[in-house]
Amino acid sequence: MASSLIYLYGRLSLKEIRAAIPAKFFVRDTRRGLLYLARDLLLATVAWSLAAYIDPLFKQSSTRAALSPIGAEVSRWAAWGVYWWFQGLIFTGIWVIGHECGHGAFSDHKWVNDIIGFITHSFLWTPYFSWKISHHRHHSNHASMERDEVYVPKTRSDLGIPAHHDGLDYEEILGDTPIYTLYMLIRQQVLAFPAYLLFNVSGQKTYPKWTNHFDPNSILFTKAQRNAVIMSNLGIAAMVWGVSYSSSIWGASEVTKFYGIPWLCVSHWFIMITYLHHTDPVMPHYRGKEWNFQRGCCDCRPTGPWMAGRFFCTMSLTSMSSPHHGPEATQHLKAFIGDHYVTSDVPAFKALWENYNRCQFVEDEGDVLFYRDRKGQAIRRPADEYRVKSKTQ
Repeated sequence: MASSLIYLYGRLSLKEIRAAIPAKFFVRDTRRGLLYLARDLLLATVAWSLAAYIDPLFKQSSTRAALSPIGAEVSRWAAWGVYWWFQGLIFTGIWVIGHECGHGAFSDHKWVNDIIGFITHSFLWTPYFSWKISHHRHHSNHASMERDEVYVPKTRSDLGIPAHHDGLDYEEILGDTPIYTLYMLIRQQVLAFPAYLLFNVSGQKTYPKWTNHFDPNSILFTKAQRNAVIMSNLGIAAMVWGVSYSSSIWGASEVTKFYGIPWLCVSHWFIMITYLHHTDPVMPHYRGKEWNFQRGCCDCRPTGPWMAGRFFCTMSLTSMSSPHHGPEATQHLKAFIGDHYVTSDVPAFKALWENYNRCQFVEDEGDVLFYRDRKGQAIRRPADEYRVKSKTQ
């Protein structure tokens, strides 16, 4: 086990961290943001328009004669698969623009942020204002076992695992077949975000049972925020009407092919990015006095060289900085932190599988915690000054 080096971050002030990033990277550019939005909308329109040719092309008698009926059908669904892949990525880009609006990073004008964010997130089934509120609290309390809003680790007692002893068979308790593990992972990728919004799945365990993002009286919101929650709900209601009306005209299968499956891909990409940032065996979670804002923000591991989320950790520390300069700002932050900057070049899908298996639970005791795997083992431990003197650490 390697001793943790994360504690250096707790000695850095937010002022020092911000000073390490040039001031020009904090300048928000509304015009540039709108150009990015226009680009993504254009790409989505082009992809949608091209997809409209898939069924007519592969159902033509000439195509079926050239490829054979089976070959034409296989090619048709392969073409739809290509569309779903790329449209899912494009829709994810649009969702991320709404995310930046929620942080106030898209524009200097709050009304621009809220209008663009409300439209883009409602289009992708995210209650903009409601999620913005809880997401801000998440960033303010990231990696705190008591106060974080999402990706709160399950503890040994949550899973009903007995206290550690030499004869404890973790595989008997946590072991699953690879097929079942794959099924559970796919379920997470497709349903985790809707489940969080609707049922607080993976959220703070101290909240009441029916906590969700749609109830204006939920513990997630203050009385002053209730009208914003209602506005978010109206946006989702408009989407319910829009999808229902579209289905009545073009058919549910067409709406599903053009819009529904790409939206499920958005859920997948969003969960993959955030899960890998928040769930990693080398990054700690904290209890009590060991948590502070800087430590929480630095408890984030960018994974996969191609993922846009590589600079999301920079955004956590400087959430009002311009997203357009994320990669450059990250390089300055990386140089400032030095050897303590934690990253990974493991391919994203491989990292997703490995982290899903390695990150099973954390201990009930201790204030600096690392995930344990299906064998009850952690690949990292707290530095000696933070260790609890027990067999588990």
